[in-house]
Amino acid sequence: MPDIRPFRAYRPKDEEASLIAALPYDVFSRQEAKEYVKKHPKAFLRIDRAETGMPDEVSTYDPSVYERARDLFREAVRTGEFVQDGTPCYYLYELTMEGRSQTGICAVSSIDDYLNGVIRRHENTRAEKEQDRIDHVSALDAQTGPIFLAYREDKSLRESIEAVKENSPVAVDFTAEDGIRHRTWVISDPGLVEEFRTKLSRLERLYIADGHHRAASAVKVGLKKRQEHPGYTGEEEFNFFLSVMFPDSELKILDYNRVVKDLNGMTKEEFLQKLEEGFSIGAPGKEAVHPSKKGEFGLYLDGEWRLLTWKKAPTGNAVQDLDVSVLQENVLGPILGIGDPKTDPRIDFVGGIRGLSEIERRSRLDMALGFSMYPTSMAELFAVSDAGELMPPKSTWFEPKLLSGLFIHEIS
Repeated sequence: MPDIRPFRAYRPKDEEASLIAALPYDVFSRQEAKEYVKKHPKAFLRIDRAETGMPDEVSTYDPSVYERARDLFREAVRTGEFVQDGTPCYYLYELTMEGRSQTGICAVSSIDDYLNGVIRRHENTRAEKEQDRIDHVSALDAQTGPIFLAYREDKSLRESIEAVKENSPVAVDFTAEDGIRHRTWVISDPGLVEEFRTKLSRLERLYIADGHHRAASAVKVGLKKRQEHPGYTGEEEFNFFLSVMFPDSELKILDYNRVVKDLNGMTKEEFLQKLEEGFSIGAPGKEAVHPSKKGEFGLYLDGEWRLLTWKKAPTGNAVQDLDVSVLQENVLGPILGIGDPKTDPRIDFVGGIRGLSEIERRSRLDMALGFSMYPTSMAELFAVSDAGELMPPKSTWFEPKLLSGLFIHEIS
């Protein structure tokens, strides 16, 4: 059973939360981050990406960047921009996008649960991306970006969440520039805290939906601190990482589409002929193809859309039956020559939030063709994680994104 605990969060003053909270550090390029901070000087991105306030010739990963992040955070605490709660609390975090709401519980999760598989993952991580957040967490002695976790719907826990939302005052309530509404509640009453802790401990397991690199980095920092403190008890804050956990029933995964640079030396006719070996191919048309079920794909080529339908039956293997796997193992790899989509410069990925018009735009701009995907489901994510397997790169796109800067976990 998971060990999910309350903690004493550093939080922005309620009236300034809308000015401080920002999208995660990894959704911005360096230039985008710099421009954003210029327009939003109080945004937490100035701490998450401290290079935004430094000359362009300074590397994003230079030690001075992390030192600046530490200094900015300490100054924000000193001036009262961030205030730490006096007792350990749980927090509710609700996000509403286009009329759909999801409410998560912000808490800290055990690094041991990550190590022993109570918290399960579905992606590999890259060492260089891990190291960036290791250096950031180590410099600040705090975790600033929550890991997005999911759990299977639990009726009793939902009842407790709804009771807090109905009977407790809202701490933060604002609508961001992208139209997404963010609300938070603080659960500080000792009886309620114990109620939530008991119910959370009854969950069988948790799943990382988004934030694999942040999770891996937090765990490695915690393990390093254990080595530095051989008498540790397991109660220290470095044994836990910042997380927000949501019921699967409220989560929505968007499509994660693909665009490819060229036809690997083939003509359009040769390419379509090869596709016919595994797919039924619909008539060409101008209207964008949104796949309506698993096994369907939209192909955009030469200004036309076609519906592709996979001919073969499911294998029963959680990973092989993912649509992203079907496309990779039967089209991108053997036909288009893209062996490793993580490193091949001939492929790029388009999050579903951008719409299928982005596939068309990229195909006109710098790519030759694109594929629209049917979204991976939460059930598939759970199945892959439970099997101890990993999904192909760029299998899931979650919206809305959790903002950074609303909750900070000090690990000293």
